[in-house]
Amino acid sequence: MKLDTDPYKGVRDFYPDDKARLTALFAIVQDVLAKYGYSEYDASPLERAELYESKTSEEIVNEQTYTFTDRGDRKVTLRPEMTPTLARMAAAKRREIPFPLRWYSIGNRFRYERPQKGRLREFYQVDVDLVGAPEGEADLEVIRVGRDVLRAFGAGDETFSIRINSRKLLTAACKASALKDEDHASYMRLLDRKNKMEASEFEEKQKELVGDGKDPLACIDGADDPSVKEEKEKLETFIATLKERGIENVVYDPTLVRGFDYYTGVIFEFFDTDPSNARALFGGGRYDNLLSLFSNDEIPAVGFAFGDVTLQDFLETHDLLPEVDFSSHIYLATPSEENIPAAQAFANELREQGLSVFVNLSGKKIGDQIKDAEKRNITHVIVYGEDEAKSSMVTLKNIETGDELETKKENILDLINESL
Repeated sequence: MKLDTDPYKGVRDFYPDDKARLTALFAIVQDVLAKYGYSEYDASPLERAELYESKTSEEIVNEQTYTFTDRGDRKVTLRPEMTPTLARMAAAKRREIPFPLRWYSIGNRFRYERPQKGRLREFYQVDVDLVGAPEGEADLEVIRVGRDVLRAFGAGDETFSIRINSRKLLTAACKASALKDEDHASYMRLLDRKNKMEASEFEEKQKELVGDGKDPLACIDGADDPSVKEEKEKLETFIATLKERGIENVVYDPTLVRGFDYYTGVIFEFFDTDPSNARALFGGGRYDNLLSLFSNDEIPAVGFAFGDVTLQDFLETHDLLPEVDFSSHIYLATPSEENIPAAQAFANELREQGLSVFVNLSGKKIGDQIKDAEKRNITHVIVYGEDEAKSSMVTLKNIETGDELETKKENILDLINESL
């Protein structure tokens, strides 16, 4: 029996064209991050399972992780997210590296969930974090970085909104509602699922938690409790500051929770405003306690992350996908196999000038080689035989237009650059 050529469900194969597009997307992102002084880091996708069991979302740990026991009887998880790894690495070198850290990582993540639009079991994700700076300016910066990433692709502010909330405000509201401390996390998880439930179902489950007490969201609306009032005013000031600094497409969303248990302060999500793709693009927030898993030092942190799938869906929706040219500049066709060594030597000369050159290695006829160049989206062809090897001249043919130009070999670079 022959093996199936399909990949595992929920993951993708990246053929050269697909990989080139993905690389081009991330290059734009990396350019923005470099301008803000962020440095790239990486780590193995294998982590000890307890790293996620300590602080990651209960739903992700129990239902979505790829966790197994290795041959050394150790419980191992394929990383579903990068923030705990960042915390581990930062804590390990906290005496050696300068804080605050501006770090980012691009790599694959794994979550066992039902594949659907915008969600796969393996995806590539960009994580951007500012570690070691207190709330305030750092939070403002990371939101601006996220805005500038989308702007770098040509997205206008009307194409997305930035939804803001505060975990401190939600926690204060839970306390003001007389909700039991042990039920705070349950209420947060319920609120996080509100938009995925029928209103009647949400109200029923909320009543089970709150009982005869006051709805925490109602406590925010009234803001009678001093702690709630204080946190609400802080969040309003934060939003006002964003608008003063030119980020005007920001809105307060009292139901925004973010699924991870480690968030401690401001949380946010970038949301597509197009009805055909009405979904969160990416999000993040402040997580000041996560590094305490590894150290007694208090190290504040804030960051966000976004996946390649949701980014590409957004760019396609708004017709913003960048054009990617991943073909070679020149195809060197050879009249016979005996001409290949000379063609390779000439190709090396052109490569040293910065050109990408594809050399035919087959015994195909010239006509078939030109068809091969067309399939590879290479527009310029040079037939390189014995006469061309001896001469200082070659004929550069544009197979799209049919134009042919006899030129000196030394002029090829300029001619190709003019055509780009």
